[in-house]
Amino acid sequence: MRRVLSVLLTAAVAAASTPLSIAQPAGSPDAEATLQRIFAEALARGQAYDHLRELVGRHPGRLSGSKALEDAIDWAERTLRSVGADTVFRQDVQVPHWERGARETAVLLRAGGTESLAVVALGGSVPTEGAGVVAEVIEVKSLDELATLGRSRIAGKIVFFNRPMDPAIVRGTEAYRQAVDQRSRGPATAARYGAVAAVVRSMTHALDDQPHTGGTSYPAGAPRIPGAALSTVAAEKLSAALRTGPVQLALKINSRWLPDAPSHNVIAEIRGRELPDEIILVGGHLDSWDIAPGAHDNGSGVVQSIEVLRLYRALGIQPRRTLRCVLFTNEENGLRGSTAYVNRVKERKEKHLLAIETDNGGFQPRGFNLGSTQGDAHERAAARWRALFEPYGIHVFMKGTAGADIGPLLVQGITVAGLLPDSQRYFDYHHTTQDSLDKVNPRELHLGAAALTALVWLADTQGL
Repeated sequence: MRRVLSVLLTAAVAAASTPLSIAQPAGSPDAEATLQRIFAEALARGQAYDHLRELVGRHPGRLSGSKALEDAIDWAERTLRSVGADTVFRQDVQVPHWERGARETAVLLRAGGTESLAVVALGGSVPTEGAGVVAEVIEVKSLDELATLGRSRIAGKIVFFNRPMDPAIVRGTEAYRQAVDQRSRGPATAARYGAVAAVVRSMTHALDDQPHTGGTSYPAGAPRIPGAALSTVAAEKLSAALRTGPVQLALKINSRWLPDAPSHNVIAEIRGRELPDEIILVGGHLDSWDIAPGAHDNGSGVVQSIEVLRLYRALGIQPRRTLRCVLFTNEENGLRGSTAYVNRVKERKEKHLLAIETDNGGFQPRGFNLGSTQGDAHERAAARWRALFEPYGIHVFMKGTAGADIGPLLVQGITVAGLLPDSQRYFDYHHTTQDSLDKVNPRELHLGAAALTALVWLADTQGL
């Protein structure tokens, strides 16, 4: 067995070192060999993890408006040049600038004494006034429950949203989607009923004392109240205390809004040899939450997208169409980078065959989601390419809308796609201080980069 494995590995590495000066035509029997070369190069000589170490180690907390993000943009431009892109340039973007200020505090007040709870302000939250807000807590499981209770029960209180992510849902991303309205719209909805603040159970399956931040928003002209996330352990403590009788919470948030700040999307290209005016996009978002190193969200997507260009150069593949890497700014709290890019596409009437964004972490790749206004792109892709991907543990082709930055391109009729890594651990770290380099496995990260490269190559050589 060892001898067989040795022979296979030797053959794969040898194949990886053989340049591909011309990509194989559609329907070529060499597609299998090309994917073998892509995966072998990524696994044997991949640079994505080294790039991630630099990005996360030097530029953690890359929130819009921060120096950390702008320094990361400089890093991205240098790195894209180093992997051999034909052109690298910046697209100007004005981004929102929110800062959380000094560390937040939440203290449970009850007859038996006081207890500090692990808490973090939600991104975009307004601050508490003066020394903070102290009020009785009312627990709810949904936004709809607020309407049932009515203003008379809610006014003057702190609303506690405590609906967990559903553990029965297999895909973590779907469980997150079904629970996150409490965070994104909870404070604004509670404010309509006269609440003085809102706290929400962190968006994670994990039971620990690590609070998860994330964006919350308020409709224009509507009342605004402070919003924060409690760790799941803190949420359990608060819920247990409420079962014994009324309790109060003392909450202090020190955030502030500043004027919009200049930022940039970073764009790099390898020009197509046959159809240079047609574009295949691959990208991720450079920004992260201010408390997060941002290794999985979305440093992994950034370095995997850069690695696609490196793999093309390392293997000597010249794409038929122009291969474009876009590293978006301001995905986490505004999508201004996405808006700027989509406007550019409209103004220049650029044609995209496919747009891919990877923003689900750097775990073991399981497949892709694809979306198209012209039919079921995921079924077509599965029928043509699943057999090529299955040797690498990649077999899922499901309908979807890909990442938030490229979602607007779907509306324009462009086929979009996203990498689907295993999602069971992603929300253990998502939007926390724990989203660090040590949580990323190098081989899993490089497998994801290879999967993206293979999808790009297949779409480019065989079309959609």
